[in-house]
Amino acid sequence: MNETGTRNPEHGLKQNGIEADTVYYNDPETVLVERALQRDEAKLAPGGALLALTGQHTGRSPKDKFTVRDATTENTVDWKNNAAMDPTHFDALHADMLEHLKSKTVFVQDLACGADPAHRIPVRFVNELAWHMLFIRNMMRRPERSELANFVNDWTVINCPSFRADPKKHGCRSETVIAVSFEKKIVLIGCTSYAGENKKSIFGVMNYVLPGKGVMPMHCSANHAQGNPDDAAVFFGLSGTGKTTLSADPNRTLIGDDEHGWSDDGIFNFEGGCYAKTINLSREAEPEIYDTTSRFGAVLENVVMDPETRKLDFDDASLTQNTRVCYPLDMIPNASHTGQAGIPKNIVMLTCDSFGVLPPIARLTPAQAMYHFLSGFTAKVAGTEKGVTEPEPTFSTCFGAPFMPRRPTEYGNLLRAKIAEHGSTCWLVNTGWTGGAYGTGSRMPIKATRALLTAALNGSLNDVEFRTDENFGFDVPVAVDGVDSTILNPRDTWADKDAYDAQARKLVQMFIDNFTQYETDVDVEVREAAPSAA
Repeated sequence: MNETGTRNPEHGLKQNGIEADTVYYNDPETVLVERALQRDEAKLAPGGALLALTGQHTGRSPKDKFTVRDATTENTVDWKNNAAMDPTHFDALHADMLEHLKSKTVFVQDLACGADPAHRIPVRFVNELAWHMLFIRNMMRRPERSELANFVNDWTVINCPSFRADPKKHGCRSETVIAVSFEKKIVLIGCTSYAGENKKSIFGVMNYVLPGKGVMPMHCSANHAQGNPDDAAVFFGLSGTGKTTLSADPNRTLIGDDEHGWSDDGIFNFEGGCYAKTINLSREAEPEIYDTTSRFGAVLENVVMDPETRKLDFDDASLTQNTRVCYPLDMIPNASHTGQAGIPKNIVMLTCDSFGVLPPIARLTPAQAMYHFLSGFTAKVAGTEKGVTEPEPTFSTCFGAPFMPRRPTEYGNLLRAKIAEHGSTCWLVNTGWTGGAYGTGSRMPIKATRALLTAALNGSLNDVEFRTDENFGFDVPVAVDGVDSTILNPRDTWADKDAYDAQARKLVQMFIDNFTQYETDVDVEVREAAPSAA
């Protein structure tokens, strides 16, 4: 086995049972870019970003994700939301993937997940693609070069895009597979070049491990007031709801854009980078993110580029709606260097309402916050998952069901307890449709959303007049400086008021029907936070 790079021979791949023809350990960004170009894995875009195409998989494959069901997970994993794999199938998959790697060139990055040293997990990522390694090097926390000689991984992620699973032999659904064993601390990924599977797999691990330590894992972005880490805010939401965009506020310090933990000491980022959607990206609306697309070391995924001029077209969705840019946090000028902050003063739950019923912002009681957290209503935005071509209304508990291995109420109770202990203010923010449902109305103006969030985070929104929403019972502001008052009452934005009322009744009933699965697991206060059917 030909091996190069920084690592201790005693802690090499053989310690993980892995053999390969050639192994490159812990290449820095410049070398990974060179290798990706030499191997024709990617193209160089203007400014030096690496542009890669992912083929048929342009989003996650949640139906191909499995958790090994064994003594470790039998009573701790929510098997309603997590597909099970038999240990013998996992062992067969693992053995076949290791055999597959023997003739391959592989890239290794020794990294960490978690900015807080008390809750950090050291992870070894093994992959066939150099550009995937640049991606994951951007996304995870990087140990100092001097630490790599003594690096010992707790978890291993093996990703073989060229490996095709056998559903009968490996107990999976298709040739694509993402399999996690909490007992063996191994993640196996095969037959997908979508880089997001690399990071999401280890985030699922964190989301399983942390509750056992009394730490709340959150599928959220986070920021804090400039110069004041104790004035922190978190933004829950599925992909496409605006987590990355809204947390990248030039007037606040960015902590992270996707996953965080909430311990007794405050919040901490899992990541060392960001993975932002670029469809319709413009410098005017999102200058910080736009600028990263022309930075050396950033990774562009499925963005269309003119083959002659090399000009990027962020409006072209011919490959996918889910075009992305991946970059280290230090490319954002106002990003936190520590990835940590104090207890969040504000909790924002982002929903993309394709029905056009929910107001642009509402204030929630702690019971309402738990109700909406467990409901996790939003719309899956086109492209974020394989096969999603237009917004699909969905209830994704904890605003991240695909990434939450444990039972939803375990996360909900943790969140409610922390809100009660620290008095955080909770908001529901709709970044979806206004003036009608999808196909008739239009997306909520980002300027209005930013103005409302600014007022919420600086405390001025608490001083305005509120009304009680007739459908959901939460508080909605009547008027806010700098925001068209009409937009604050969704019914006023619809030309056909009867159509709005019918749509509202439909959505309320969807909430009620969905929440029946949790009614026996929550107290009366949370049950009473539900909307009332007409």
